[in-house]
Amino acid sequence: MLKNIAARRPSTKLTKLHKYSVAGVATLGAATLAFSLAPSGSHTTTDAAAPAAPVAYSGQQIKGVEAGVAGTSGAELKAKTIAAEQKAAADSAAAKKAAAKKKAAAAAAAAKKKAAAQAAAKKKAAASRAKAATASRSTQRVKMETVAAKTYANNLDGWIRQSLDIMKAKGIPGSYQGLHKNIMRESSGNPMAINDWDINAINGIPSKGLLQVIPPTFKAYHVAGTSWNIYDPVANITAACNYAADKYGSMDNVNSAY
Repeated sequence: MLKNIAARRPSTKLTKLHKYSVAGVATLGAATLAFSLAPSGSHTTTDAAAPAAPVAYSGQQIKGVEAGVAGTSGAELKAKTIAAEQKAAADSAAAKKAAAKKKAAAAAAAAKKKAAAQAAAKKKAAASRAKAATASRSTQRVKMETVAAKTYANNLDGWIRQSLDIMKAKGIPGSYQGLHKNIMRESSGNPMAINDWDINAINGIPSKGLLQVIPPTFKAYHVAGTSWNIYDPVANITAACNYAADKYGSMDNVNSAY
């Protein structure tokens, strides 16, 4: 069956070839008009008009222009814009990360410095406490030494008091009154007294000293820390009290020769 050719309308769209032809005709017309309007003085001396140079229409040049315009299409510009934005965002993130890292390093350094300062302060405080404790112990030792270095008068009162302190330390009983009473009866307070008439004297071991102790008894009941000289007042009193405590319970219980 034949196609209905009459029913088909002619296309109103211009092909590329038509566009190029129209452009060429327009260019040629513009050149002719410019030539005709030129003043006569601008002619050359010859009357013959120079033949118009043919206008060349190159489809390749127009295609190149189209390609250039196509190269800067909206899609490409949008892609470049997106790439630039992504690069800027990446640079900003890198800068923030570097700043955060630097801040963290500074914070760590500050914390380390603070910890070192605290450790130094603790060490200094400990040293100060140790020094104070040492000074305190030294003071205590001085006080103890002062007590140990207690002095006594070099007389009967001083001898009795010194003997009582030693007896107290050794656990030997006795009182000031008991010691003083027996000393005055035995020797009248003379540390160099000696009995040369009783049975002990007859046997060759006379009683000696403040409390008239015979040498064997003095040696047997001697108290450590006192002199071994039987005539030493403190040694004589302390040994005699030690003997009386063993035999009578205390020197306080002795009221006659013992």
